[in-house]
Amino acid sequence: MLTKEELINLMYKDVPAFNETVKNSKESLDMSESDFSGISLDGVEFVNVDLTSSSFADSHLTEVMFEACDLTSVDFTRANLVECGFNESVLNGTDFSYSKADYCNFSEADMAGAVFQGADLANSDFSASENLSACRFDEETMWPENDNLPEDFDASYSSDLSSLQDEDDYSQSDY
Repeated sequence: MLTKEELINLMYKDVPAFNETVKNSKESLDMSESDFSGISLDGVEFVNVDLTSSSFADSHLTEVMFEACDLTSVDFTRANLVECGFNESVLNGTDFSYSKADYCNFSEADMAGAVFQGADLANSDFSASENLSACRFDEETMWPENDNLPEDFDASYSSDLSSLQDEDDYSQSDY
């Protein structure tokens, strides 16, 4: 079994060997809390990899697969994602603020708590994602057409979880 550092070095030096190592692993690989900020990755396949609290901020990812991965609290801020897959992954608290996701697939991904403020998601497919209505976004977020969104999701409702007000903001009644 390779260490986290050995896995990261293999990913940088030999993507096909890294993909084969991940594919042949019998258990989830731990690459949590790794810093991939500002890098370019092409064709990397993360399958059943724990990337909790890692950072891909300011990165350029092309055809990167995150299949059945734990992406809890991963930072994708300002990332450029092209044809990436997030199938069956957990994206609880994952931050996509100000990122651009072109032709990405989020099938069966758990989106609860994901942050999409200012993100351009116009060409991606969220139609089979789960818990998208529990994500955070704002009026700057660019969503795909309705056929690429879950039926129960309303992209026009930007007064979401991010705009919850304190109780003090509501007028008090004496009754």
